[in-house]
Amino acid sequence: MLTEDRPLIQLEDSKQPLKQGPDQRWSAIALVAGTTVGAGILALPAMTHPAGFLPSTVMLMVVWVYALVAALLLAEVNVVCMRRSGQDNMGLLGMVERTLGKPIANVAGGAYLFLHYALLVAYLSQGGDILSSGLAHLVGGAVPGWAGPTVFALIFGGLLYWGSDQLVAKFNSTFVGIVIITFVALLVLSGTQVDPGELVHQNWPAISPAISVMLVALFYHNVVPVVATQLEGDLGKIRQSIVVGSVIPLLMFLVWNAVILGSIGGLASLSAGSEVFDPLEILRNNADLPGLSIVVSVFSEFAIATSFIGFTYGLLDFLKDAFQVREITPDNRLPFYSIVFLPALGLSTLNPNIFFTALDYAGAFSISVLGGILPAIMAWTLRYRSPLQTSPQTLVPGGRGTLIIMVVLAVAVIAIQISTMVTA
Repeated sequence: MLTEDRPLIQLEDSKQPLKQGPDQRWSAIALVAGTTVGAGILALPAMTHPAGFLPSTVMLMVVWVYALVAALLLAEVNVVCMRRSGQDNMGLLGMVERTLGKPIANVAGGAYLFLHYALLVAYLSQGGDILSSGLAHLVGGAVPGWAGPTVFALIFGGLLYWGSDQLVAKFNSTFVGIVIITFVALLVLSGTQVDPGELVHQNWPAISPAISVMLVALFYHNVVPVVATQLEGDLGKIRQSIVVGSVIPLLMFLVWNAVILGSIGGLASLSAGSEVFDPLEILRNNADLPGLSIVVSVFSEFAIATSFIGFTYGLLDFLKDAFQVREITPDNRLPFYSIVFLPALGLSTLNPNIFFTALDYAGAFSISVLGGILPAIMAWTLRYRSPLQTSPQTLVPGGRGTLIIMVVLAVAVIAIQISTMVTA
């Protein structure tokens, strides 16, 4: 149950509190959940099945805790930076520059751009592929490779371009609802193939290559600044939204992973001869389960759409920081959205098979930096090296020890991925 309203933060330079509006917690929860339930959940079983159910379940929960701590650290830093700057919104680039300086902000900016464009390419590629299949059914034949990603960009990019923030928030909440409903239907239909004996398999060393995709699956940190502004800097509301918004997809991932890995024997027989084990594609083409193809397609498309919305917002926030623009207006709207969509659309049409590769590299490198190392270092700077006498209100316990562990684990993930690439 959501708690009562708490006092809004004071913007020190302006001496005025943030403008109070309607309670946006449910919209913030939907934004976090929708951003999280995206391409990661689609790729997850393909990466976890070599390790088995128990190793992947344990690692998912560990990665969720790690991601939650990083998100709360980002929220803590974001609210302090808003308060001290007198601004009612601040993206990641502004946070890094204020706490760690311009050179580090430039490095963070490069990682941020790489992550967002890699994932937008993945979303357009996979979302476009699903639409291409639907279009091929409608026209009764094959469609060009560029058609699916282009239609996806026009539909969901058009919603973001022409829709108001309130309208997009309503659509996003609706999309999240559709994802949950179709997810339940998917579990009911595909759960008939679950064999408990399949869940006994364990191969703990094989879990390491899946960690990068788990990081992608549980990454929503790009919308933390949006949530902080949306909730007017109220740390209590922000904490609730991040925790609840991330628990929903975690539970979905755990159940989904169990169902797919429990069905691995039947699915493997259906995928005989395929180079890549893609559970969703196998379920989509399973003639033994009527109606499953439609449910899988709807679930996949809207799961991707919700993440597409979240990452578009995150990239727009970054670009506003980079170009030192306070808000997107009708005069600058077209250039901003063109910078976001056109490069990603071009890459997704040139290389439609980029989905798994984009997720792998984005998870290992960019998310380890942006969702692990930077939040810890920024929080350390504000807590222990700030020239101001007042310490920020903390959202994460553990002091210096917690922050050191965050950095060490992020470096370990990068090392594991480099080792995997070298030995591949």
